[in-house]
Parts: sequence; C-alpha cells; structure tokens
Amino acid sequence: MIICKTESELALMRVAGRIVAETHQLLKEHIRAGVSTAELDRIAGEYIRSQGAIPSFKGYNGFPGNICTSINEQLIHGIPSRSQVLKDGDIITLDIGAQYEGYHGDSAWTYAVGEVSDEVRRLLEVTERALMAGLSQAAPDVRLYTISHAIQKCVEEAGFSVVREYVGHGIGAQLHEEPQVPNFGMPDRGPRLRPGMTLAIEPMVVIGERHVKKLPDNWTVVTVDGTWCAHFEHTIAITNDGYEILTQTKS
Repeated sequence: MIICKTESELALMRVAGRIVAETHQLLKEHIRAGVSTAELDRIAGEYIRSQGAIPSFKGYNGFPGNICTSINEQLIHGIPSRSQVLKDGDIITLDIGAQYEGYHGDSAWTYAVGEVSDEVRRLLEVTERALMAGLSQAAPDVRLYTISHAIQKCVEEAGFSVVREYVGHGIGAQLHEEPQVPNFGMPDRGPRLRPGMTLAIEPMVVIGERHVKKLPDNWTVVTVDGTWCAHFEHTIAITNDGYEILTQTKS
C-alpha cells in the first residue's frame, strides 16, 4: 500500500530532509585527500544528532555506520572505516538519512575528490541530470514508471548503464515503504502518483556493465567489472501541481 502523507507528516519530513541536506553541505567541506570515511561518518552523526534527529541508517538491519560511504567502484552501502582514506582522483558517494520525530529524509550524492578524469566527471554530470530528468516527470496522475523511463533514457543515451538490482522507494515513517521506484521501465505504467506520496528517487549509474555484486561484508555493493559508478538521490513529495524536493536547503 502506498501511503499519502498528511500536511503535518510532510512538515516533519521537511525538517528531516533539511537536516539531511545540511549534513551533505557540511561534509562537502571535509571531502579531500587524506580524510577517512570514518571521520566523515563521525561528523555526519554528530551533526544529525545536534539537530534533534537520529541517523536513519545506524543499526538499520545491523548497518554499523551513521551514513553510507561508497568509493569508486562501490555503488551503495559502503561501510565507513578508519582504514578507508580518500585519495585525489577518487569519487565518493555519501548516502545520508535522518529520522526526525519518526519521519525520514534520504539523499545521496556522489562527489569528486580533487581532480577526476573527464569520463568520471561526465558520469557525475549524467547521473545528476538523470535524477532531474526523472523528477521533471513527477506530478499528480502521472504513472510512476514514467519517472523510471526518463531516468533510463537519459543514462543510456549517454552510453552508461542503469543498475537494476537496486531501486528507489517510498519513504515516510519507514525508511523504505511502497512503492519501489526502478530506474528503468516503460512510460505510462505503474501506479498513478497522488498528492502526498513521498518518494526517494535515486539513479544508480555505471560506466561499464550494469551488473553488481555484494562483498563478503554483506553490505558493500560493487560493480562486477570494476568500473566506477555514481548515485544521486532526493526525497520528494508529490504536490497538487508537481513535486517538492524535501532534501535540499532553502535559499
């Protein structure tokens, strides 16, 4: 069942989303060669708690970190570690969730560490563009997989691959709710969007083949062919005339 949120629930999700966005802004200042992913995790956890929220991922199905830190060929669910230190030319995906008074916000972004290759820079640009292409389709009465199709079209026209094993999701009082939101599919299919639906839209894109596997830590997902990947995500709410991004700071 897809849950449409009340205005009071959306208000709490806006706070959670703002905290997530502010955590991203804070961590951007610390992304540089020589910094460990454990240090980024510490900074994120302290900030989220300072805002009266709880890191959504900490302890979720046993996950040990406050946030997910995934580097280069790591797609998602990378575990923060003191031994994992950023190098110039890396990319890192920070996936951040915050729960505020029982409601979640969730956003991921992939960042360059110093200077990266032209191909990797294009990967980041295309994945962010795919996210916005998907969001541009979000409106009442639109069928969900129209968003999925827009993401897939943007990615594949650029010559990259869309991961299929992991998808976006509904979000609210639970970190993962119905519906699943794939990053591929046929337009004009799937449930119709309604005002109050809240969704985490999250393209996951690979330079090479789309196939991925889980490492022995039972969390970190990497590309099978070792090519690099990117992951961009916003939590949105469907409104009466379009959508609202909940995981961004207000200017």
